[in-house]
Amino acid sequence: MRSSQDITLPIAKHQYSEQDERTTRRTIEQAFAAQRADIVDNSNKATSTASLSLRRFQFLLMGG
Repeated sequence: MRSSQDITLPIAKHQYSEQDERTTRRTIEQAFAAQRADIVDNSNKATSTASLSLRRFQFLLMGG
């Protein structure tokens, strides 16, 4: 899982820059894709096979 870090968004310049707009848009798209990947990974852990594996591991870890 990714570590969380604060990223400040750039302040818009007075004059429009197409390159800056593309860079900002791509950065935001990548952030959304990373979040979606984390969500999919977490939902995969809730499937029956993974869930049973996690329960077994927790049971063994607790010593019970």
